Amino acid sequence: MTSIPSLIQPRLSVLEPGQIEQIHAYSLKILSEVGIRVDSERALRLFANAQGVRQDGTQVTILPEAVEWALKTAPSTIDIFNRLGELVFRLGSDTTRFGIGVTNLYYQDPLTDEVTLFSRKHMEMGTRLGEVLPAYDLVSTIGIIRDVPEGTGDLYAVLEMTANTSKPLVILVSDEKQFVPALDLLEHLHGDLAGKTFVIPYFNPVTPLIINRETADKMLEAIARGLPVIYSNYGMAGATTPITPAATLALMNAELLAGLVLSQLAREGAPIILGILPAYLDMRTMQEFYDPHSILLNAACGEMMAHYNLPHAGTSGSGIGWSGDLPAVGMHWLNHITACLGKTGLAPFVGGVLGSLVFSPTSVVYANEIIQQARRFTTGFTLDDVSIGFDEIVAAGPGGSFLKAKSTRQRFREAYYTSPIFPRLSLEKWEEHGRPQAGTYLNRYTQQLIAEAKPPEDHEAIVAKGEKYIQRRI
Repeated sequence: MTSIPSLIQPRLSVLEPGQIEQIHAYSLKILSEVGIRVDSERALRLFANAQGVRQDGTQVTILPEAVEWALKTAPSTIDIFNRLGELVFRLGSDTTRFGIGVTNLYYQDPLTDEVTLFSRKHMEMGTRLGEVLPAYDLVSTIGIIRDVPEGTGDLYAVLEMTANTSKPLVILVSDEKQFVPALDLLEHLHGDLAGKTFVIPYFNPVTPLIINRETADKMLEAIARGLPVIYSNYGMAGATTPITPAATLALMNAELLAGLVLSQLAREGAPIILGILPAYLDMRTMQEFYDPHSILLNAACGEMMAHYNLPHAGTSGSGIGWSGDLPAVGMHWLNHITACLGKTGLAPFVGGVLGSLVFSPTSVVYANEIIQQARRFTTGFTLDDVSIGFDEIVAAGPGGSFLKAKSTRQRFREAYYTSPIFPRLSLEKWEEHGRPQAGTYLNRYTQQLIAEAKPPEDHEAIVAKGEKYIQRRI
């Protein structure tokens, strides 16, 4: 018997084709009958001259033909490079890619759990952690630096990021006034950012249905420089979006389509990455959080973007938990396994805890392990004559052993996942080691990685050149 090789590979599918069309129709109805508010004069001028757009002051309604035009002009894939000019991945036709971040106000010590204000040193350390951990394909702005002169925090942030990793960067600039200077700094350090770009600016409109001035103006500036952008909305069910998941998805999808139209009016063919962050609001504690339905909506949005042939960026499962603890890990598993099984393109914001206010290195390190296992699960396995190895089954026979089989000798090292953090302890060994807690191993391993992480060879030169540039602007 000879078999044709096949791949057994799990997949997650959320939406039926008819449901995709239904969500799209609801989104078009929202855009054409409710419309959006646009607070940017630059954006309003673009909408004013567009076909299929109606404008009344700051109120803009977008007709289906304008959306269909934008869907045809926007690129379906985006090549993402590292800062050395090497192609890293092709977003839109690749597997899910993960990054660490994003814009945390505080830092949590991996040994003591003590929380302190996020500093420049934490940005340096966190970026190096993202550099050495293999599951992360990019580094997003990890925190808001609080120990530098006022008006320079975002400049020092991009400096430390580019000096401590060669991986692609997703940059979030918290101070609007520092956005253009931040791009100027990166161009000063690395030349023209267009083309083989390693920098992806990230922007949030305001839900519900507002393209705020800061978001629009920064996005238009990035597009003018030839950069791909992430346009991602954040909603809270029952507060800024409707309480039902269906209505939240339709509304937030409409907002993404409005951003898409604006990007293509700015420049036809401008690369844009779209996605939603659908959170919930606990009415008793007034805390924002991700619910399992948030992850379901993220998967649905990924399928909508795949239907549109547009690159996608979604949730990263962060925010839940108090450190790299059980609640945090549970949400990471749910997010990362569904992301890898489904159509999620980017999950760029791993590592935030305590409501996404605190950067937790232990959460980053444990999530690295989760991502690797999720990828292993979704890779699947081959079914063919070689993988079955019938001759070895015959040789072993009933009650036999495969310990000495040729396939075992050849493949045992990669046949299963081995954690670099947690040893496999029997009951006896666990007792011998004093009944250790798993968190102890995680904390120690995280601290070891931080201590051993080295910067790129050009680190000192980049920092010196960047600091000199920043000092001239103060």
